[in-house]
Amino acid sequence: MAAASMLSLLLLILLCLSYYSCSTMGDGGGGSSEQEADRVARLPGQPASPAVSQFAGYVGVNERHGRALFYWFFEAQATPSEKKPLLLWLNGGPGCSSIGYGAASELGPLRVVRQGAALEFNQYGWNKEANLLFLESPVGVGFSYTNTSSDLANLNDDFVAEDTYSFLVNWFKRFPQYKYNEFYISGESYAGHYVPQLADLVYERNKDKKASTYINLKGFIVGNPLTNDYYDSKGLAEYAWSHAVVSDQVYDHIKKTCNFNDSNWTDDCNTAMNIIFSQYHEIDIYNIYAPKCLLNNTSASSADSAFLANDQEQFRRRIRMFSGYDPCYSSYAEDYFNKHDVQEAFHANANGLLAGKWQVCSDQILNSYNFSVLSILPIYSKLIKAGLRVWLYSGDADGRVPVIGSRYCVEALGLPIKTDWQSWYLDKQVAGRFVEYHGMTMVTVRGAGHLVPLNKPAQGLMLINAFLHGEQFPTSR
Repeated sequence: MAAASMLSLLLLILLCLSYYSCSTMGDGGGGSSEQEADRVARLPGQPASPAVSQFAGYVGVNERHGRALFYWFFEAQATPSEKKPLLLWLNGGPGCSSIGYGAASELGPLRVVRQGAALEFNQYGWNKEANLLFLESPVGVGFSYTNTSSDLANLNDDFVAEDTYSFLVNWFKRFPQYKYNEFYISGESYAGHYVPQLADLVYERNKDKKASTYINLKGFIVGNPLTNDYYDSKGLAEYAWSHAVVSDQVYDHIKKTCNFNDSNWTDDCNTAMNIIFSQYHEIDIYNIYAPKCLLNNTSASSADSAFLANDQEQFRRRIRMFSGYDPCYSSYAEDYFNKHDVQEAFHANANGLLAGKWQVCSDQILNSYNFSVLSILPIYSKLIKAGLRVWLYSGDADGRVPVIGSRYCVEALGLPIKTDWQSWYLDKQVAGRFVEYHGMTMVTVRGAGHLVPLNKPAQGLMLINAFLHGEQFPTSR
């Protein structure tokens, strides 16, 4: 028994050292030594220049259950970085990775290219003026893990907010130089729930301003966000009709059979709405004017497959040249982050403890998630009254969380208008539209889909800089 106990103890010590989690599972203390242990000198395939100051690793959020969340952090390119804002980015799903999407495909300074063979420097990275923190959340997403399998059956919005708050408290102990920086929360899609709910939790816990856990929260910004079930569902149907995805007859049938105030749609409503989704099988629902990725959509013989793959590669090159959009980006991220040398340099998946391959999105998390919150609008009203900076932006070519539904959501807040709906410009072209309310700003990005920083990177960078600095967009050519 003594020998077995000693062996178990040695295995536990090795596990903790591998994950840097002996000190993180408790209060997250350790400061500079833990910080340096998380430093990423250089990732495989990373360009030699420009220099990128980056850190990655695990932060414990629940010692009893053995939960730890994985992060990737980039210091601001502008110096001194300690004076720049700290921006947390969350992807939605639920179940999609902020590493695979936000960091490596959208707004991070290093983006995966060439079927996961390498990284390239993103000149439109959002860390130009902000320290940029990406988090894989909730547990079970990406490299984040739990040693208590029942956690995965209990995931809901409250669970995610509490774990993310615990992560922040412990991360600031590891990076104390950023504790009093202006802090902003951002994200897209189902992070339309995560972001405001986390902001609300931070706001409530901040009421004791002298507490050691105080976080200098200044505001939040969400992109193409799921916000209110009624308006988002109504907007999805109306957008599909108004953009010629479905016929007048289908849309009329939806209006007659669907009561979107009821979260449980009738069979007739489901049948009608499924006509919309069946049409989106033919095109990319997340960017209705972009090409659809065809990498995994072939049933041809092996000889034909080789020809098709080459043909598709030529097609993708033309698409990148003309539109700047590669519809197969997520498969590149999966190729890259499943490489052993990448995981080793990244301080991720030590000893290969992940149950399977790293995935950019987890079907298991999506299918087991407990959807219990139908509307985030009450949190908007509360935090706007509290004086936080609140922005919502929308790529206007997104069919999944369309701009129409987001406009309904914002209008439902009943805020007085400060600056009327008008165009904003980049390089003498209309980049989108915006409207300023007393307490909130809504922005559209022309021609962007669900992932604005991927589809329109220059516009995305202008957008985030305007938000962080509280500036208005250019309103003339």
